[in-house]
Amino acid sequence: QVQLMESGGGLVQPGGSLRLSCAASPASGTIFSIYTMGWYRQTPGKQRELVAGITKSGSTNYHDSVKGRFAISRDDAKNTVYLQMNSLKPEDTAVYYCNADILYRIPGAPKNYWGQGTQVTISS
Repeated sequence: QVQLMESGGGLVQPGGSLRLSCAASPASGTIFSIYTMGWYRQTPGKQRELVAGITKSGSTNYHDSVKGRFAISRDDAKNTVYLQMNSLKPEDTAVYYCNADILYRIPGAPKNYWGQGTQVTISS
């Protein structure tokens, strides 16, 4: 019904920056409403962890390890969430996943969606 399409991953040197984007694309028509959106990351052998989240009203929360370096934002007109990542460290290397609670149509109920993931590699 709705696809989350991520972009912006890649290879960058320590201290560098990347900007991830995630756009919600409906199968047809338009999305009624998007609630909380977030970015998670996962490395091999570890559980997926929340990196940053943003509510519909704009409240944000961050994993302690990225506070002051990462910034999450959203553009509801474009159904898109962003993650600006600065001062990147090798330990930020992971697959980053977009997540969102979306009410596609009414009547209906919000559903949780995941993107396919984008690789972020921090290495010199």
